[in-house]
Amino acid sequence: MLVQLAMLMPDWMDPEWLLRWLGDWALWGTLLVIFIECGVLFPILPGDSLLFAVGLFIARGTIDVPLWLACVLLTAAAFLGNVSGYYIGRVLGTSLFTNPNARFLKPKYIVQTHEFFERYGPRALVLARFVPIVRTFITIVAGAGKMDPKKFFLWTGIGAIIWAPGITLLGHALGNVEFIHAHLESALILLVLVSLIPMFVEVYLARRRKKKAGDGEAKHVAPKHAAHQD
Repeated sequence: MLVQLAMLMPDWMDPEWLLRWLGDWALWGTLLVIFIECGVLFPILPGDSLLFAVGLFIARGTIDVPLWLACVLLTAAAFLGNVSGYYIGRVLGTSLFTNPNARFLKPKYIVQTHEFFERYGPRALVLARFVPIVRTFITIVAGAGKMDPKKFFLWTGIGAIIWAPGITLLGHALGNVEFIHAHLESALILLVLVSLIPMFVEVYLARRRKKKAGDGEAKHVAPKHAAHQD
């Protein structure tokens, strides 16, 4: 099933194909992709899976760059991409998202991202790193909403440090596992699904907190209602 899904993607969405096509420029091409996906209004790019593949290729020696340097550069690309998106949002607001039939800049993306931001506050900048599409547009929403720059830089920096090196290191750690290398397409798609786990966990915890708060309010109101009847 995972392989069938992979076959439906265009070649440039396949991280392995993309890195081999870039050749000696693989790391630099990856930096550009990460920068664009993290804030320059083009959300349909292989962010998570590309980071994983870079780590794997470094472990295999296909990309001849020190792991620590790759992690530093990828973190910088993720951070600067978000900063660019933030200032695009401050300057243009959400005026680019007016055509419901647009291929990428759909108004519904901004609505969904705004709801995500409202629900989780500054933490959304960290959680959104693991959610495709949302990680591109959340910076636009933060900029359009005139979020305090210092707070934005702090939270988006934390997200960049957790996301970019974290997934790259995971790919490097599994890079010499023959099974992973032999089933890379399936592993990459599975990675995208696994990367959504923090989001699902946060949604579950938020619902539990909301339910607990509702139960507490009901218990608080009930005695008052009974006393009023007496």
